Amino acid sequence: MTRELLTGNAAAAWGARLADVDYIPAYPITPQTEIMETLARWTADGHLAARFVTMDSEHSMLTAAGAAAATGARVFTATSSQGLLYAFEMLYAVAGWRVPLVVVNVSRALAAPITLEPDHNDVLAARDSGFLQFHCETCQEVLDSVLLAYRLAEHRDVLLPVLVNLDGFYLSFTREPVVIPAPEAVRDFLPQYEPAHAHFSASHAMAQGVAVLGGSAYAFFRYQMQRAAEEALRVYDQVAAEFRDCFGRFYGPLEGYCLDDAEWVIVMTNSFATMGKAAVKRMRDRGEKVGLVRLRMIRPFPHAQIARTLAARRAVGVIDQNLSVGKGGILFAEVASALQGTASPPLRSFIGGLGGRRFRDEDFDQIFAALREAEHTGGSAEPFLLYSESEYQHMLAMLRVAGHPVEEPK
Repeated sequence: MTRELLTGNAAAAWGARLADVDYIPAYPITPQTEIMETLARWTADGHLAARFVTMDSEHSMLTAAGAAAATGARVFTATSSQGLLYAFEMLYAVAGWRVPLVVVNVSRALAAPITLEPDHNDVLAARDSGFLQFHCETCQEVLDSVLLAYRLAEHRDVLLPVLVNLDGFYLSFTREPVVIPAPEAVRDFLPQYEPAHAHFSASHAMAQGVAVLGGSAYAFFRYQMQRAAEEALRVYDQVAAEFRDCFGRFYGPLEGYCLDDAEWVIVMTNSFATMGKAAVKRMRDRGEKVGLVRLRMIRPFPHAQIARTLAARRAVGVIDQNLSVGKGGILFAEVASALQGTASPPLRSFIGGLGGRRFRDEDFDQIFAALREAEHTGGSAEPFLLYSESEYQHMLAMLRVAGHPVEEPK
């Protein structure tokens, strides 16, 4: 075991190295490229006994990953943003093949307009594909989540691929102290993958076409995927407990911060939850009973645990770093569904952090003020967009300078 300063990208690469992966199909895209550069160097230097192949697109990259996993190989790859969208057709196909590979997504906001900074519309667009999803706050969690993802994906009651998500730039290129476990300790936790049966074998040529006629047959296989995802919640509890016993770190589907006596709670995910924790601490120092829940597992969605955790609060705010245009926050709707049928607290929806916009202290002050009001006035599904008057006026001024006619809203 060693301790080093690693970027989030380097931590992801270390996760793949410690998992002793067999095959790495790669295609570069900012801000993910450092992961593949690191793995390419290690395979060239002999530090990682894997086959590294550069593909011609993210679509072919994920196709190759799924095909290799179908032979029983342990497969790793990574992408980001538009690259994930380019691979989208194959997300559904690979999940339907029930092959347990791991994909790291380094979140970056989607065009247009184009940006290099993060939000979560890329990874959340994949939430219905059949891939399970872990969302990470720290570089340590990135490395550990890759190992956890393989244990979960390869379990015979699951056999679904996993997306591990980290925020671009805020985490991908941020160096933090990371404990790198000893390879022999990782092998005890994550032994060599031995599939019950591989779909294909290099020594036995064969062809296979996955096609069904009729809705009954199609529904059968989709229901099997749903059951496997539900089983993943049970299996994950066991896997997380074993990981804690091996390495001393525990990652539940949710993380609570200052929750024991919290009356007003915000729900966040990924690295910006660190900003939320700082705001909670600042308000705790003022004597306010506030807390935070971080969603770590998005698929399968831990409905029951969310309901238990939030049910007794006076009001809850869900802060989405995404925008479903015409609807609002994606995770707000999912949290609301988890509380359906319970004596749930009033819920409010907030949207911020789009394109990497940092949260300000005044944003959190406004959020908690709205939650105290919601205790008396009730919840609302209408999203509140976190954006200051000064930012708005600055953008109007920039548009005018660029020659765009701007009309003030009434």
